This record gives sequence, C-alpha cells and structure tokens, in this order.
Amino acid sequence: MKNFLSGFPSYDKLFKEMQGLSYPDYREANGHIHTPYSFSAFSDMDTIFTMAGNEKIALLGINDFYVTDGYDAFHKGCLENKIFPLFNIEFIGLLKEEQQKGIRINDPNNPGRIYFSGKGLDYPFHTGFMLRKQLKSVIKESQLQIKAMISKLNQLIEPENPSLSLSYETIKKKYAHNLVRERHIAKALRILAFESFPTPEDQLHFLATLYGGRKSKTGLAVTSSLENEIRSNLLKSGGAAFVEEDENSFLELKKIIRIIIKAGGIPCYPVLLDDLSGKCTEFETDPEKLHASLMQLGIECIELIPGRNDFTILKDFVEFFHNKGFIITFGTEHNTPEMIPLTVTTRGSKPLDESLKKIAWEGACVIAAHQYLRADSRQGYVLPDGTHSAKQMRELINLGQLVIEYFLNKR
Repeated sequence: MKNFLSGFPSYDKLFKEMQGLSYPDYREANGHIHTPYSFSAFSDMDTIFTMAGNEKIALLGINDFYVTDGYDAFHKGCLENKIFPLFNIEFIGLLKEEQQKGIRINDPNNPGRIYFSGKGLDYPFHTGFMLRKQLKSVIKESQLQIKAMISKLNQLIEPENPSLSLSYETIKKKYAHNLVRERHIAKALRILAFESFPTPEDQLHFLATLYGGRKSKTGLAVTSSLENEIRSNLLKSGGAAFVEEDENSFLELKKIIRIIIKAGGIPCYPVLLDDLSGKCTEFETDPEKLHASLMQLGIECIELIPGRNDFTILKDFVEFFHNKGFIITFGTEHNTPEMIPLTVTTRGSKPLDESLKKIAWEGACVIAAHQYLRADSRQGYVLPDGTHSAKQMRELINLGQLVIEYFLNKR
C-alpha cells in the first residue's frame, strides 16, 4: 500500500494552500495504542476509529509489540476516518549490566528489562536483511516461550478434566493474528472455563484448582479483571505455568535502536514514572541522571502513559524534559483487557491541562513532520548515523502542524 504522505504537495505549496486558514494551537492526540495485531483492549480495528471519532481524536499512533502487521489496516482506517496516523513499534530489550546490579528500568518487576519504542517509522515498513532476520529470531523465541506456557497450563488442566486443553494454533486463530502473547492465553483460559462448565460455581472451582487451591479474588463478573488475575496467578513469575524467557527473546538496546533507525524511525524511551506510592524505578528516580543516561544513548524522545501517573509528578517531569528540548508524546497503550477512553488523562481520569496537551501535540507534530519528510525521500529528524536535527525543532513542529492540518482540512 502506498503511503498517503507521498502524494502531499511540497512545503511551499502546503504553506500557500493553508494560508488564511485558522486552526487550534493543539488537538486531541494519542501517540501510543496497541491493536489486535499484538494484544489490545480493542476486539477489532473498527472499534478504534469509532471511539476516536466520538472523542474527536485528531491523531493516533499504532504501537504494537515487535510487529508492523497492522500498518495497512491502520493506514486505511485512519484515512477513511480523517485521523492522522503515526507509525510506531515497540520492543522489549535487556540491559545486562543493570540486570546484574538489580536496577529496574521501565519494567517495575524485572531489573534490566527495557521497553523501547520507535516513532514515525517509514510506511510501508522496511529494514535491512540482517536486522529483519534478528527481529524474526526474537519473535520466534517469544512464541516458543508462549508454547511452553500453554503446555504447562495443559498439564494443570488435565487432572481436572482430561477432555479440556488449550492449543497455540487455536489461540492464534481465534484471539490473535501472527503474535500470541500472555494476555491471549489468559483470555483463552477464561473463555475455556466459561464455555466448559455450566455454573459459576463450577467455573470458579476450575480456576481455583489451577490456582493451586486459591479462590478467585475478582470473581467472574468483570472479565478484564479475571483475565488479569489469571495472568498474574499462572503466567507471571511464580505462577504454575510461568516459563522464564530465554535471553535470546531480548535484543540488545543498541540493536533495537539500529532497527528503528534503519526503518526510518525515531528512537524513543517509554517512561514508566511514578507508581501508586509515588515511587519510580532506580533508572528513573532522578530526572537529571535519566536525562544524562538518555543523552549518552543518543535519545531525545520520550513518551508517557499519563493514565498511570499522578498529575503533579507528571507535569513536573514533562516540563523538565520539555525545557531540555526533548520530543514528548502521550498515549493510553490499551494493551490490557480494560476498555478505557482514547482521550489521554492522568491517574484517576484527571484531565491534562492546556500546557501538557500543547507539549504532547508539538511532539506529535515533530513525528508527523518526520514522516512527511521521509515520504518525500528526505532525511527527517534522524540522520543516518543516528544523530538528529534537534536544533530545527521549532521548524519541525510548524511543518508537522501544517501537514496534519492539511490532511484534516484539505483531503
């Protein structure tokens, strides 16, 4: 499929066509959602665009784990619904030195493990042969782990009811696309319990047996909560069906960054920030040290999921990195079973203020400008050696807003 931006006019023509039009300083944007092509609260792509339309979301960023399989459907849906698309991807890597020191990065439970995103990748997606081979290898290893978990679950299920079992291929066909994740297994097990046992009591007894005799704390009424409980009790560390990931399941951060740059994207660090007690991981506790660490890695783009953060802590943190000249974007993830709005808010559904919305909008505009330049065979924000044109930030913000507004008003 051809990138819609490849047919856009040159900057001079854009500027001329948009002269005289007034548009807002910012719009509602969500730069990080997962789709059914990895795991998502959305059962299908149409639901995403219906919700976005109802909430007047002007810009969305697809951000699936490891895969770009959803790009075509996302591109098509965004164009049909007048929503500007950002093409992103997410990886899970490992920093071995931090792991050995017990330093948590942006995974609150696993020292050394790092979630990492690429923003504004070229569409259609491409990367070099060797990097593509490495990526396929990591995906293969992750699916081997998933198959081993399913096998362990079946060993737990058999004594309770030998006629019941889970199948990787069935889970993939019914609930996933090309990538099966833990949450797909939890969903499949929840449905297996519901469909195989006639009464709620029997369903709860079945789950309690798998839990090693522990009764369900969530009950059956809220399926998303039950699936989270299944995942926590059985598939996470300490659970009876847990299988530890092989180191081959993770890419080194340098390789992840190389894949992102080769695919035309902007390397971006996803910030976890504060938990419910107001604490951060060791890597993120001190903003000055975090800034120095990111700069050392050549990263000047961060994203946050404000729904998990305290408003005041988030605002102070964002303003610090905004003053440092970082690209900053916000999203909602939607990579759990819970269906929440697409409109970005902070913890407890507290709305963002105008300052935060504008900062996030400007970050989205930079990525939009990058995509526009790349579609015209120009370099964009990131240079071939991984460095970038941060000094041109204001020009990129203005260009990105022009591109987005042209898309929303002219097409």
